[in-house]
Amino acid sequence: MKKLRLTITLLLLIANGAAAQEGLYAGEVLISGQSEHERNAAIPVALIQVLQKLTGQRELPVSPEFDQALGNADQMLRSFRYRNVNRTGSDGVAVEGLRLVARFIQSEVDTLVQQLGLPRWQQQRPGVQVWVVIDDGSTRKLNPVEFAYAWEAIQDIANSRGLPVSWPKLDEEKEQLMDLSLIWGGFTDYLIGRGAPADGVVIVAARREGAQWLLRWNMTAGEQRWHWRNIDRELKFALLEGIHQMTNQLASANAIAASEQRQWTAMVSVSALSSVRDYVRCFEFLQNLSLVTSVGILGAEPGRVHFNLQLNASPEYLNAAVSRSLLLIASASSTDFEYEFSH
Repeated sequence: MKKLRLTITLLLLIANGAAAQEGLYAGEVLISGQSEHERNAAIPVALIQVLQKLTGQRELPVSPEFDQALGNADQMLRSFRYRNVNRTGSDGVAVEGLRLVARFIQSEVDTLVQQLGLPRWQQQRPGVQVWVVIDDGSTRKLNPVEFAYAWEAIQDIANSRGLPVSWPKLDEEKEQLMDLSLIWGGFTDYLIGRGAPADGVVIVAARREGAQWLLRWNMTAGEQRWHWRNIDRELKFALLEGIHQMTNQLASANAIAASEQRQWTAMVSVSALSSVRDYVRCFEFLQNLSLVTSVGILGAEPGRVHFNLQLNASPEYLNAAVSRSLLLIASASSTDFEYEFSH
């Protein structure tokens, strides 16, 4: 009975894991209606968005193979639905819109990425917390509500590029305790020391000078740091361009080259598994790694399971992917893929 229960649980986890990855395999396109013509025109655009999410590339190289894929985008379609959205205009008035949400078959899109020779942005992506300080010449404010339309636009662009972003949640008392001069100066370490996520935080210092908005960006993601500036007459457009550049930086630093994308096999053993719950958590972790195509169980013994992993990139990425998690710890007694479950 225990073996049957474990098998059923693992099958459910396979389904849940696939559902969790659908975000990167779905594109949203603004449309004016639900006609077949509108849908057919939007599906290739949604596929482009999915390819941008998976590769991290804002501009995709044009080729006859790429054009053919767009022409056959409906053949890779898994499902579609419509979603009503409300967005705040620059005048503060809410504007209604309709979007087509198109989900594509993961295996078909993965094959397309390889056929087109595109890199793959690893799916274990650090979220970035966005802090925007606006200097209006007399005061400085954190994410002021009058620019809500710009914050919504940032969220939309980040979603379309596959970049998880979040916003600081500060009540009035907490905001008063923050040192705005340090935040304005771009000291990300100050924010990390006060609870901002260490895996990704960006400070945007924005000031209007004449007819232009000048923006200064400071980003920390783990051990990596980037700094850049941009300018535009409209704050929203300057912010959106900066978000694109931020995504480009993160994707480039965490990409798997096309030459390393092919079918690989790795045998993995995990010890110190003391319960069915441990087995389940271990299986779910391995199944949800972006470079893992499928997980098979070769055998089991008390406290240990031997897995057969089908990979879509070189096995050298496996230890790096596992090391970012505290769930499995590499065994000191072996150079192979031997791990211990961390309780």
